[in-house]
Amino acid sequence: MAYIHRWFGEKLRENRMLIEFTVENFRSIHQPVTLSMVAAPRLQKRGNVVPAGILDEKSFPPLLKAAAIYGPNASGKSTLMLAFRALFDMVERSPSADLRKLPAAPFRFDKDAHSRPSRFEINFIHEGIRFGYEVAISAERVHREVLTRYRRGKGCRLYDRRLMDGQEVYEFGEQLEGGHALANVWRSLTGPQTLFLAQAVANSSAELTQLRVPFSWLRRMYVSGIGGMQAMAHMSQHMIAQSSKFAEFVTGFLSDVDVPVTDISAKPVVAGSASHDLTDLDPKTRRDRFAQISSLDVETTLTHRTALGTAKFDFEEESSGTQNLLGFAFPWLVFGEHLHPDAFDFCFIDEFDSSLHPKVVAELVRRHIERAHPTQLVFTTHDTHLMDAKLLRRDQFWLTERDETGATQLRCVHDFEGREGEDIEKRYYEGRYRSLPFIRGQ
Repeated sequence: MAYIHRWFGEKLRENRMLIEFTVENFRSIHQPVTLSMVAAPRLQKRGNVVPAGILDEKSFPPLLKAAAIYGPNASGKSTLMLAFRALFDMVERSPSADLRKLPAAPFRFDKDAHSRPSRFEINFIHEGIRFGYEVAISAERVHREVLTRYRRGKGCRLYDRRLMDGQEVYEFGEQLEGGHALANVWRSLTGPQTLFLAQAVANSSAELTQLRVPFSWLRRMYVSGIGGMQAMAHMSQHMIAQSSKFAEFVTGFLSDVDVPVTDISAKPVVAGSASHDLTDLDPKTRRDRFAQISSLDVETTLTHRTALGTAKFDFEEESSGTQNLLGFAFPWLVFGEHLHPDAFDFCFIDEFDSSLHPKVVAELVRRHIERAHPTQLVFTTHDTHLMDAKLLRRDQFWLTERDETGATQLRCVHDFEGREGEDIEKRYYEGRYRSLPFIRGQ
């Protein structure tokens, strides 16, 4: 794994962890639902949790390293992923005078919900500080934006922006760095579709770090696209084309999970677009350069070895499982034990088990849990083998289901009566936790 160190450097990061995420009035989610990464007390498998690391809240409970979300098709698993994606897209959105549709999507079965904004609230820890951030948006504008910093367990609101009677009203806290005069300058620059947080960070000096700290964490979420690993496989191929070290990593990664690959190479299809090794570039330059070349098509070749010799295969000739593993290599590298300070802290993967053998899925989850430096993985899956693999605790299994109104409900297995060590997979199929598809005719 030494090449991972060379890619990202040797520096280990401080804890930067998700506490909980709440969504309301978004797609199939009607009333607020909350995914919590706070560990339940008195459960075993202490290696599955990590101390919160809040500097002035030593008694804050530990946090989970992973969470698995199960549920029938169309029950809302991917909706939760899309909610994370919507918040990330808002944070990444560049300030612009051009009006563009925001990623709001009100619950459709309630006519009253059509006129209300979609709301996202996230609580997290960065650089030993606990923050709470809330955003409410319609397709046309931001309706609410609140940033709270916690001190000794008590929330201190840094700013509160809200739409009242068609007018934007701001309240700035006394603890907001830079003072109210500077905050009002940021306010004057912030358009109806722009986050105040993003605008303030874009127009503040390097000495002002208070808002930059939570903003940097929100930009470190990685959320995969709908439909499994295709988009990540595309990213992996581009990274292979740009870095021999990444190609080496992916080759070793596939070999570790019993795919007999000895070499991987990739090159851009467009003539004249020669590969350039990005390894030695600083993080921002590397990210900008990679964004420029990631829209190009690539040709990827994998060399397999058997007892009869070697043979080369195009990426399109590989099995769906191998293609998905190649895709998972992308977040796995930027989500590993020794990360660059600009790498991802939190990863949400939809359909984690897509075309992968249950033992491979279990092995990847095990490796994530056993990493020396804590990061958090949340994934949706239908692979109930994990329930019986004794890898995860009761509080790491989450379930989605639709109620009679078509709205998504989200519950933790630990919320149901039961004992530690019980057969969760058996109880799940018995319907003890609900969240099973109803098959007509059975």
